[in-house]
Amino acid sequence: MNIWALLLAGTFVVSCAALFLFVWSMSQGLFGPSDRASRVIFGSREVGLIEEPAATSSGEQDDLQATMNRTGHTGEFSILTPEEADERATQDESGKWPVLLCIGFATLWLVAASVFGLAASLKLHLPDWLVSEAWLTFGRIRPAHLNAVAYGWCSLAAFGVALWLMPRLLRTPLVGGRTAAVGATLWGLGVTAGMTAILTGNSTGLEWLEFPWYCDVPLVIGGTLMGVALLRTVRRRTVEHLYVSVWYIAAGLVWLPILITVANWPGLHRGVQQAAMNWWYGHNVLGLWFTPIGLAAIYYFIPKVLGKPIHSYNLSLIGFWSLAFFYSQVGGHHLIGGPVPGWIVSLSIVQSVMMVIPVLAVAINQHRTSWRHLGALRHSPTLRFVVLGGMMYTLASVQGSIESLRSVNAITHFTHYTVAHAHLGLYGFFSMVMFGAIYFILPRVLDWEWPSAGLIRLHFWLVIGGFAVYFVGLSIGGWLQGLAMLDGSRPFMDSVNITKPYLLVRSVGGALMTLGHLVFATNVALMLLRRGEARRGPTLLRRRTPVSVPAMGRTA
Repeated sequence: MNIWALLLAGTFVVSCAALFLFVWSMSQGLFGPSDRASRVIFGSREVGLIEEPAATSSGEQDDLQATMNRTGHTGEFSILTPEEADERATQDESGKWPVLLCIGFATLWLVAASVFGLAASLKLHLPDWLVSEAWLTFGRIRPAHLNAVAYGWCSLAAFGVALWLMPRLLRTPLVGGRTAAVGATLWGLGVTAGMTAILTGNSTGLEWLEFPWYCDVPLVIGGTLMGVALLRTVRRRTVEHLYVSVWYIAAGLVWLPILITVANWPGLHRGVQQAAMNWWYGHNVLGLWFTPIGLAAIYYFIPKVLGKPIHSYNLSLIGFWSLAFFYSQVGGHHLIGGPVPGWIVSLSIVQSVMMVIPVLAVAINQHRTSWRHLGALRHSPTLRFVVLGGMMYTLASVQGSIESLRSVNAITHFTHYTVAHAHLGLYGFFSMVMFGAIYFILPRVLDWEWPSAGLIRLHFWLVIGGFAVYFVGLSIGGWLQGLAMLDGSRPFMDSVNITKPYLLVRSVGGALMTLGHLVFATNVALMLLRRGEARRGPTLLRRRTPVSVPAMGRTA
């Protein structure tokens, strides 16, 4: 074992010790009363009062509030005062243009990524379809789909949600909105340049890192500018305590430029080291960028819509710090069986299993907060997406820990099962949470209500139904494919032929998801164009009169 192995092993031991020290310090009350910390996202007398801008009729608002009242989670006098409403509206509108740029660009890339993904899926069982032009071949369409999703849709949506959330969490307007808008524009230009490079045959050939390094320069600069605006806003905060969502967002903003810079530095990585770096980056961009933003949104929107603080604030901090301690070396399990040192793979497997700690922390918090109020999902579009996304986070993470074990990995490696697992995390978890967040955010930013509640419902059922078909079909087909490849008595083509019906199922699911994304994009476009009747209903903060809720049971 060389010095690097000792260094990594020592770091792991120190991380474990630090985590136990952190847990002990919280058990001793050194971080202050958790009940007060969990209420920092609410107004002075707001606990018990629901907030759901995506419920576009007063009837839905009343039904949602009545659902919460029946479960006893109201206060004696739950109210958002006019002063608090004005301050919150100012915070929501302070980042209007960078938020709209991010969400608008993200929606466009979502549609483009869906078209690329559906085309790539069809090519798996229609290999002679669209092969006359080089840029339409599978080798270019598939990485175009991945990068449009990761850097176009997911990253821009993440920045948009973060730019809106931080002013609310810090109770101060966004500082440097113009800087953030420039950053969003640069990021969009970088994605456009990178996609052009892939489709014209100038890809690097490294999964998740297909953009040439010069296309990553505007991504780093743009992401840094948006991060600087958010960190400047942290300095202007008017809250005494930083809510757990702030920790997640700030950490993601610090980790992302480091990941992109290290992974794309020209000539820095070669050979086996390049492979190790490739999956270090590929997994960390999921776990140290998308996951923190997604969990930050979950920890804000679920309690905010329900008007109820999270179940355990100390548990949420354990989830954050254990994610930071254990995630960074998880990607090595993708190299099982490859020409890499065994200790790298073993360390990755151990850390993959240790990820059960932050996953359970999030799962317990989410389910204990929302379990008695699942009836609220009928009346809240935001909750439907966010709660389901949180459930998918638990499932994807537990599945990932199991999949990292050598005995399971021997079957799933190099199969469509891994593709299904990747979609469970990036789509089932992260994209669902982003959909719910956008449905909450846009009415607050534009001071306008969603034009069509029916389109929101149609979007939900199309993407949920399509994803269920996609995930289940591809998981079964991938598992059977792996078993066939392990059977030495069967020719390799058996493992190919066995997947054909499941690849057709994959395309059906992908088509439903694409249709759902078109419905979502249509609703967003109508919202940005301010179509529909201007309402003076309860979803608009400045037009809202204070609402008192009669006490029905114990205080939340």
